[in-house]
Amino acid sequence: MPLLSVGTRNSAHVMKNEELTDKQFYLTPSHPCSYLPDRSARTLFLDPREAVSQKLYSGLSSVGFRRSGGHLYRPHCESCHACVPVRVPVRDFHWSRRFRRVARANADLRVEFQPPVCSATVFDLYARYIEGRHWNGDMYPPSEDQFRSFLLSSWSETSFLTLHAGSDLVGVAVTDTMEDGLSAIYTFFDPKLSARSLGVYAVLSQIRQCEALDLPYLYLGYWIRDAAKMRYKTDYRPVELLVNNRWVRMT
Repeated sequence: MPLLSVGTRNSAHVMKNEELTDKQFYLTPSHPCSYLPDRSARTLFLDPREAVSQKLYSGLSSVGFRRSGGHLYRPHCESCHACVPVRVPVRDFHWSRRFRRVARANADLRVEFQPPVCSATVFDLYARYIEGRHWNGDMYPPSEDQFRSFLLSSWSETSFLTLHAGSDLVGVAVTDTMEDGLSAIYTFFDPKLSARSLGVYAVLSQIRQCEALDLPYLYLGYWIRDAAKMRYKTDYRPVELLVNNRWVRMT
């Protein structure tokens, strides 16, 4: 999402951890919602001058914050609660027939974890994805500066989960490691390979990585029922939704 200039301060009254309660936050003025065209939105940001530790990042994620570039944010709309944070409890994840089919269809791909570098190959794939799938969105036209400001951060433990068909890079899932799980920041892939369901396969690969690292959760960002592009996030069952500051499981 595009980052906005910050406005008034706000307190983190919902946070229990001592490391969180003394932090400063900023609330943006009202702006058009990126997901629901008929609504306006406000966004709560952690003060960018704050030093972000793994503990702080994990604590903020557990109360619904996400990373965009080096910024941590959460929707803060007074009259709308459409953006619901979701996470997958990976130890209980159910490999449905659909997910097993996607895994088999992509068994020929090589999965690697690489440093988060905006190489020519990675950016070319990103640009083709944006131009092919999001040409009418906020991230068009793609640029290297936009790529770095959106996906990279100086303080996060970020990796690129890369998918390779032979020598060709066909998918990248930007993935952060936190104390209690992985965070799926953004995925892009070759738009010509839509039949492979590479976005789904990237999530399944992140779930497998959580299992390998013995991390309990995969954070998927915000589920928005009325936004078609965000509705898929509850397909991964069971899933936990943050409702009234409590994680509620859906099976």
